[in-house]
Amino acid sequence: MKKWFIIGGAILVIAIIVVANLKSGEKAIEVQTEKVFRADITQTVTGNGKIYPVREVNISARVAGEILEITADEGDTVRSGQVLVRLDSKQYQASLDRARSMVRGAQAQVELARSELERVQRLYEKKLTPLSDVQTARAKYENAISQLQQAQASLKEARDALEKTILRAPMDGVIIKKNKEVGEIALGSQFQADVILVLADLSEMEARVEVNENDIVDVSLRDTAAVEIDAFPDTTFKGIVTEISNSAITKAQGTIEEVTNYLVKIRLLEKLPTFRPGMSATADIAVETHRNVLNIPIQSLTARERKSLPREKRIESTPAQRAGEAQEQIKKKKKKSKEKDLVEVVFVVEDGIAHMRPVKIGISDENYYEVLEGVQEGEEVVTGPFKVLSRTLKDGDRVKVKKKAPKEKGDKAVHE
Repeated sequence: MKKWFIIGGAILVIAIIVVANLKSGEKAIEVQTEKVFRADITQTVTGNGKIYPVREVNISARVAGEILEITADEGDTVRSGQVLVRLDSKQYQASLDRARSMVRGAQAQVELARSELERVQRLYEKKLTPLSDVQTARAKYENAISQLQQAQASLKEARDALEKTILRAPMDGVIIKKNKEVGEIALGSQFQADVILVLADLSEMEARVEVNENDIVDVSLRDTAAVEIDAFPDTTFKGIVTEISNSAITKAQGTIEEVTNYLVKIRLLEKLPTFRPGMSATADIAVETHRNVLNIPIQSLTARERKSLPREKRIESTPAQRAGEAQEQIKKKKKKSKEKDLVEVVFVVEDGIAHMRPVKIGISDENYYEVLEGVQEGEEVVTGPFKVLSRTLKDGDRVKVKKKAPKEKGDKAVHE
C-alpha cells in the first residue's frame, strides 16, 4: 500500500513540473502600447463644401437692350460707381424726349384752364354767368393739373429707364464671372435677372459646408473652425461660424441612401491672394473642449461581453437596474436575439500581463478619447495590433510590448 502512495506522489510531482515548464514557456503576445496622459481634448464636427466670397453681387439689366459695351473682364478689379456695361439707349432717349414734350403740353393746358377759370369767376361775380359755368371751368382746370402730373410721372419713368442703360459697380471688388458679350441682348426684367457680370469682394471669404443632421445640433454660432482647402495641402485656416441654416438639404430622397444635411457658413479670419471662389474645402468645427483630462488613443478602446470581465471589476448595478436587465434578457430570449451584452474596455499592461478594464469615455477628437473612469495617468494601454486587440486578447494574457512612437496632438500646421 505504501508503495502505491510513493508512486502516486512521484507522478503528481512530475505532472506539476511539466505544467510549470509549459506555462513558463508560454509564448507572449506581441502588442503595442501608449501611456495614458492628461491634455486638452476638443470634439469636432466635420463638414464638406466650397469657398465663396461673403459679398457677391449679380450685375444684370433692369431694361432690355443690345449690349454696346462691357468695360471689365473676368479677374478685373473695379471700383464702386465704375461703369461696367452700356446698353443701346436710343429708344429710351426717344421716350424721354416724348415725355418732356408731353409735360410741356400739359403745362400749357394747365395755364389755359387757369385763365379760363379766372375769367368765368369774374363774370360770375358780376352776375353775368351762372354758377354751373364756374364749376365746369374749375373741373377743367383740375383735370389739366391731373394730366400734368401724369406727364411728369412719365418723364421720371423715361429718365429712370434711360439711366438704367448704364450699369455701374455697386461696390469695390473683382469680376469673377462674365456671362454675356457685346452684341448680345440683355433681356431686362423686374422679376427674373439676366446676369451679365458677377462682382465679388474677395477680401472676405467664407466656407459653406454641409453638416449631417446628427451633428448639426452640436454646432453653435461663433464656434471656431479649422478649414482645410484642397488647393493648399498641409495647411489649415482659422474660421468662425457665422450662420447655421434652418432648412435641410436632402439628397437621394425616398431611397435607402437618403441623407439630410444643413448648410453652415464659416467666415475665414485670414486669406491668401490666390483664394478663388468654388475651391473645395473641409471644415472641422470645434463644438466642445475639455481641459486637462485623461486621454487614451481611439484604437485602444474595444468591446467584450460583460460576462468575460474579471469578477471583481464588473460594473456595479442597483437592484432596480438588475431587475430591469433581467426583464430585458427575457425579452431578448423571446425574440431570439443574437445581440450580446457588450462593455467598452481597454487592456492595461502591468508586469507583462494584460488586464482588462471597463472604462467610461467622454468626448473625443480625431485620435483620442477622454476617459472619465477606469484608468489612471501613466498606465500603459494596448493599442494594437487590431486583430489581437479586437478578438484574441483576454484578461491575464502574457504580452510582450513593442512600443510605438506616440502621436502629438494637433500635429497639423495652422496658417498664421
